[in-house]
Amino acid sequence: MRGRKFLLLLLLLIPIKVFSLDYPNLNSKVVEIYDLNDAKVLYEIKANDVNSIASLTKIATAMVAIENIKNLDEKLTITSSMLNLVSREAHVAGLRVGNIVTYRDLLYATLVTSGADAATSLAIASSGSLSNHVNKMNELAKKVGLVHTNFKNVVGLDEDNQYSTADDVLKLLLYALNNHTFKEIYTTKKYTLTNGLVVNTTLKLYDKNGTVDTSFIIGSKTGFTNKAGYCLAYLIDVNGHNMLIITLNANRIGNTYNSLIDANTLVKFLKNNYKEEILVEKGKLIKILPVELSNIDNYEIKATNEVTKYLPSDYDIKDLKIVYEGNEKLNFKDDLQDKIGEVSYYYQNKLLLKEDVILNEEISINILKVIKRYYLVLISVFIIIICSVIYYHRKHTYKHKSNKIQNAI
Repeated sequence: MRGRKFLLLLLLLIPIKVFSLDYPNLNSKVVEIYDLNDAKVLYEIKANDVNSIASLTKIATAMVAIENIKNLDEKLTITSSMLNLVSREAHVAGLRVGNIVTYRDLLYATLVTSGADAATSLAIASSGSLSNHVNKMNELAKKVGLVHTNFKNVVGLDEDNQYSTADDVLKLLLYALNNHTFKEIYTTKKYTLTNGLVVNTTLKLYDKNGTVDTSFIIGSKTGFTNKAGYCLAYLIDVNGHNMLIITLNANRIGNTYNSLIDANTLVKFLKNNYKEEILVEKGKLIKILPVELSNIDNYEIKATNEVTKYLPSDYDIKDLKIVYEGNEKLNFKDDLQDKIGEVSYYYQNKLLLKEDVILNEEISINILKVIKRYYLVLISVFIIIICSVIYYHRKHTYKHKSNKIQNAI
């Protein structure tokens, strides 16, 4: 049931895409930027093209283990049969035969330092075999709604029918980050296993000389194969908004890993071009309502809240729409604190805020205005009353005289 609810949420959120600014040139051939706060894609390049995703595969490897292992702190022993299945081409964490570790240790070694030895051992220990684990990964892909993804191995090595897209990786990460254990590991930069082995984030591996700033990256997963190029799926904060960024197929020149260069380029661009914009200031005049027969002629409806929206620097204020629904005029019959309407604020036809309009000024009757408007009616009523009085007076006088005459006779 939770999976279905997540799928529904994903279908509602993912298609919302907003592109306006001219983004900088990047080394990565595939890019997708997702604003977690507003649940929308800010920018993409070939996000739905099928690609190799290298060790970003391990996100699925880890999530299958997390969802299938009852006790992550249960200990297990690393065996030769586990390590013998690790490709020589793969990056390893440094596990040795006979090491006693926990499932949690293997998750950290899989995600933090991208160890193929850890991912392989984790898959065999939790699912019984690599093929069983891969089957579960593909089941997970279907559950999450990854329509252009298929797994053939648990570590992300290039292989026929091992593929995904940036958009599918994004969906997978959105799903995974809802899991507390995954998020905790994903945002860890350094961890010490039970056997004393220390694993560091692969961001350090990508920048051994420390020449590229990665301090702004909150959480990440790296990947590399000859086919996939350098891949990076990372979480950052930009002016108060969390962003997930997926980049695939970047190259390397010397000791410069261009996926990290792209990350720096993008975070600087986003910081300079996106921020929380004030679209409506608190107290802004929204509408003036006429007030009848009262001590005031008009009543001003003003914004009771500041209305903001996280937007690019080239946003168009014309996309803001303010809609008032309620009384079109007031009079002395309207009481203080009455709800007289609602104001809705829209940006690009998406509701930002709706607030009640409460009458916060006492409206009292103005006798002179009443007389001025209804003087003809009042005069008519007065004449009718006078005529009625005269009529009844004469009638009473006539009756009285008639009675005297009859008594005299």
